[in-house]
Amino acid sequence: MFKTHLLKAASLAQIKKELKLRSSQDIEELCLRLGRFKKENKELLTYLLFEADDEQGYITHIKETIDDEFNSITNTNFYYLKKSVRKILKNVKKYIRYSNDKETEVAILLHFCERLITFKPSITRNITLHNLYDRQIQLIDKKIETLHEDLQYDYREDMQRLK
Repeated sequence: MFKTHLLKAASLAQIKKELKLRSSQDIEELCLRLGRFKKENKELLTYLLFEADDEQGYITHIKETIDDEFNSITNTNFYYLKKSVRKILKNVKKYIRYSNDKETEVAILLHFCERLITFKPSITRNITLHNLYDRQIQLIDKKIETLHEDLQYDYREDMQRLK
């Protein structure tokens, strides 16, 4: 009888050792093949290759994307509004993971919260959206504590406006 075994993923240490043994052409082919499998892989490769050198440009681009997504919300029904806001937040978290920079994370989450709190209809009329906002504010507070003192001061001023 035919047995199926799930392919067990190698550890990062094993992958790193194997990559050291490969030629640059092999690594290039692996990256291209990886990019074909999932949209997120391709997005991460795009960030690493084209945007990682200009973090401020990346932050600006993500803020514009957030603005566009909030501007595209047309339904005032809170059910659809919640779904749209959750989708935007899911994308925001994905963009933050690509960067893996605490300052970028704080800047992008602050912008998301600014857009959410100024959105019409007001999120204060919906407990779920208000709780989502509060959780993000708490997360930003924790992330600010990990930054350099000068940056902490600047971001804390921004936080006061949101509270």
